[in-house]
Amino acid sequence: MSILIDDGSRVLVQGITGREGQFHTERMIRYGTRVVGGVTPGRGGQPTLGVPVFDSVRQAVRETGADVSVAFVPAALAADAACEASEAGIRLVVVIAEHVPVLDMVRVKAFFRERGTPLVGPNCPGIISPGKCKVGIMPGYIHRPGSVGLVSRSGTLTYEAVHQLTAAGLGQSSCVGIGGDPIHGLSFVDLLKLYGDDPETEAVCLIGEIGGDAEERAGLGFAVMQSFMDKVKVSSTPGRGTRVTLTKRLDARA
Repeated sequence: MSILIDDGSRVLVQGITGREGQFHTERMIRYGTRVVGGVTPGRGGQPTLGVPVFDSVRQAVRETGADVSVAFVPAALAADAACEASEAGIRLVVVIAEHVPVLDMVRVKAFFRERGTPLVGPNCPGIISPGKCKVGIMPGYIHRPGSVGLVSRSGTLTYEAVHQLTAAGLGQSSCVGIGGDPIHGLSFVDLLKLYGDDPETEAVCLIGEIGGDAEERAGLGFAVMQSFMDKVKVSSTPGRGTRVTLTKRLDARA
């Protein structure tokens, strides 16, 4: 299985006619993602890359049944794009842009919490469930289907970790970049819970970055992480913090 997206996801691209939107839509389609529509106000009725384009998300959802949206729009427009998608009934929204104004994200965070819509990003590479669906900008060729879930604040470190996992014969169930901006959507804890509920995810690779307390908060999901492990060791040194060692034996798969 996988989390958040799979081969049944129907993906809508907001900003599909822009340079970044076209570039990454083409690669998502090539990977096998079911891109069912795009949105660019004023460009409705003008297909691009063989994908129908609509003037609004609401119209696109009505016509295509899209349930996942990825926004390739400038940072100044990202908040409105995300809220439009949630309001139109999209079940999962991914925002790629970085440097979205903090006050905009405060508004978006509250809006999404009220509606119960999961948000990935901003300032993120998106999501991939290898062999099933890719939403965002991750390079699909380095991923392989498997049982290791990955969640990261860093796009570049995500690619490096995936490359090393694949090289070691360890495929991935899903990989999610949660974003590095100060205010973003789904957290490490949220993703650990989702992976914990996925019967085919046997281990999780979590990649943090300097700044903030997201990694420490992820430690609150310790019980979830323990469920994956063969051995858990915790050691603390006064003045130097706590070290947690989680051990899981995995069989390499071709």
